[in-house]
Amino acid sequence: METTTTVNGVAKSKTSDTIPVAAHPLAEDPTDIASNIKYHAQYSPHFSPLKFEPEQAYYAAAESVRDRLIQQWNETYMHYHKVDPKQTYYLSMEFLQGRALTNAIGNLDIQDAYASALNKLGHELEEITEQEKDMALGNGGLGRLASCFLDSMATLNLPAWGYGLRYRYGLFKQRISKAGQEEMAEDWLEKFSPWEVVRHDVVFPVRFFGHVEVLPTGSRKWVGGEVLQALAYDIPIPGYKTKNTNSLRLWEAKASAQDFNLFQFNDGQYQSAADLHARAAQICAVLYPGDATEEGKLLRLKQQFFLCSASLQDIIARFKERKEGTGVGEWSEFPTKVAVQLNDTHPTLAIPELMRLLMDEEGLGWDEAWDVTSKTIAYTNHTVLPEALEKWSQVVMSKLLPRHMEIIEEIDKRFVAMIKSTRPDLESKISDIRILDHNPNKPVVRMANLCVVSGHKVNGVAQLHSDILKAELFADYVSIWPTKFQNKTNGITPRRWLKFCSPELSLIITKWLKTDKWVTNLDLLVGLREFADNPELQAEWDSAKMANKQRLVQYISRVTGESIDPNSLFDIQVKRIHEYKRQLLNILGAVYRYKKLKEMSPEERKTTTPRTIMIGGKAFATYTNAKRIVKLVNDVGAVVNTDPEVNEYLKVVFVPNYNVSVAEVLIPGSELSQHISTAGMEASGTSNMKFALNGCLIIGTLDGANVEIREEVGEENFFLFGATADQVPQLRKDRENGLFKPDPRYEEAKQFIRSKAFGSYDYEPLLDSLEGNSGYGRGDYFLVGHDFPTYIDTQAKVDEAYKDRKKWIKMSILSTAGSGKFSSDRTISQYAKEIWNIEECPVP
Repeated sequence: METTTTVNGVAKSKTSDTIPVAAHPLAEDPTDIASNIKYHAQYSPHFSPLKFEPEQAYYAAAESVRDRLIQQWNETYMHYHKVDPKQTYYLSMEFLQGRALTNAIGNLDIQDAYASALNKLGHELEEITEQEKDMALGNGGLGRLASCFLDSMATLNLPAWGYGLRYRYGLFKQRISKAGQEEMAEDWLEKFSPWEVVRHDVVFPVRFFGHVEVLPTGSRKWVGGEVLQALAYDIPIPGYKTKNTNSLRLWEAKASAQDFNLFQFNDGQYQSAADLHARAAQICAVLYPGDATEEGKLLRLKQQFFLCSASLQDIIARFKERKEGTGVGEWSEFPTKVAVQLNDTHPTLAIPELMRLLMDEEGLGWDEAWDVTSKTIAYTNHTVLPEALEKWSQVVMSKLLPRHMEIIEEIDKRFVAMIKSTRPDLESKISDIRILDHNPNKPVVRMANLCVVSGHKVNGVAQLHSDILKAELFADYVSIWPTKFQNKTNGITPRRWLKFCSPELSLIITKWLKTDKWVTNLDLLVGLREFADNPELQAEWDSAKMANKQRLVQYISRVTGESIDPNSLFDIQVKRIHEYKRQLLNILGAVYRYKKLKEMSPEERKTTTPRTIMIGGKAFATYTNAKRIVKLVNDVGAVVNTDPEVNEYLKVVFVPNYNVSVAEVLIPGSELSQHISTAGMEASGTSNMKFALNGCLIIGTLDGANVEIREEVGEENFFLFGATADQVPQLRKDRENGLFKPDPRYEEAKQFIRSKAFGSYDYEPLLDSLEGNSGYGRGDYFLVGHDFPTYIDTQAKVDEAYKDRKKWIKMSILSTAGSGKFSSDRTISQYAKEIWNIEECPVP
């Protein structure tokens, strides 16, 4: 095999030629690994022979790593089968995995060997890893949390599986044009993914529509309608420096050959001939298809049921396989072998589906089935935003899932009867806490209520969020079941979010702590506190941060064409674009800063702290105001960045197509990060943890996990501003009553946008959301105006602090030192002990 690649101008094909083509699936020596990579290029071909450019090298290298993973995967599977421990099944509509190659070779501890092997073949590891496209299976924090959890489950040797859907086109790929955000389909499966293994023997039927038949025995059966097949694709999840390799199982929807109507096709009716195949393709086409139409709502409900039904059939099949000849009496053991966790309300249909499978397929009575279901399922709540608490039309549910609607009605009926007999004091509240909302205009099923009534545990994802759930959203349920509610503060994996994405900083931490054990015991970072004033550590820390900033400078130049100054303060806000996350507050602050710079003399400007403000994130395709915010950021950047008077002191950059791989460059290079949601609205946030872990200081409100981060890193190392969660309701009332007095600086910033300083686009509808005292989409619901003055004042404190380099670096070190609590290893250990009741099961 000839390689045509040149490294530093020298063709490396000579070494490559001396490397034999040979299969070495478990190789650890670089030369053997290089042989195995060549073997895959030749004998697992996906391209024309003789081609071995970076793309081909990536696929061959990935398949070589996969050999090793498959070995560990099979050993793990056999070990769990033999020991038969209780296992957790984590159901989530999203998994935001990011790239797998760097993570796999990092967790397997073979990155140096692979770097050296690829070198022998004329390639650089960095260039090869760049060839991989992020798996487009998620959107925001919810999906990334699920992926961090999978990493921790494997690292902690816990027997646990993830279950999701195999979206072909993801949410969307974001492109920025003159018009603002444009959405294009993701292309991660355009060629293929080397990480997935299709399991042709794992296929389950999933039914939609149809009707319920009552059998002579009195039992009920769901029949008719349309039946699709769910086919399993598995992705290996290796733990860090452990043999345990768990699975993420993704379902693909298929129709079979016999569903293809050959008669119609030959009659020229091509579309109707393949009708079911087309409907199957829709189910896993896109994550969160637009739900403004009735068809969109139906498709989302189909997706949710498809995930729940396939996963539960699989879980039951595995339980029965291990318990050959299970009689009805043994179903009581099911909750001692199976824990199912619902990641938000999207997989709520797991509750009626497990009931249906147990009663209609396995012959259990209601009471036994309910006992098993309620001991098996637990629910994580991720939001207090009313629009995110799912409610499905009873009419749609009855049509699509007639048997499940019957079961939900029965759960609701029994819950209401229980309240009436045991809690007469709550009778007046029944209409709020029951599952079915019988509002004659729009009768709905309230999914969160179904989860709380049916699950054995309910948890929030940060202390403040869990407190709000218990005091407000679920207060009446707490009085019924006081022990059902828990907090599990989110966490992030320190492997992907520090060790692999910031290698220089990781080496420094290991050097000063005299151990690399912090990678799996993040609490050890607290040991950095004693060196925070040490000038030697400060100098090393500063140069590691600068290396990351330089990497970010190159990245920004490559994707936006904008050149940014590595000596300016890098100020970053990256997350889904949403009004409650208040990117609008950030850009209004930037507009105000720009206006003030314009008014200064050249001498005055030289005394300011130069700053590069970077904002990134996707706005949901149908969320108009969020898309206007994206447009505004780009319009402000276009003016500011080309203004020769100020562009040395301020740049505003929108970073397109934010995803995990982009985050892995942005977060290590960041010095200030904005987590500025209206207090009480962000359940937790996890990017705040990633930034803090990387020695980035936070400007933020007392919201979500910010509260706990501030406690851990020390309040003097956190730039706090804004109203607190308990003040928000009163501030909204005051606003409605016309008591809000805007700060003149706030009015100035809005006026500057209205003056068309940033182009002719009509920002009136966006700015209108900040005006008036009440009304739909008006009245500044997210308190941008209220928090603006303290935000500007706190940003001035940031500017001052940044001028004192020694102090800033010390704060940065203390930020990392205080991040130990926010490891997903800690979070998952708590879930394992306090909710799932599972134990580690290390592969020998």
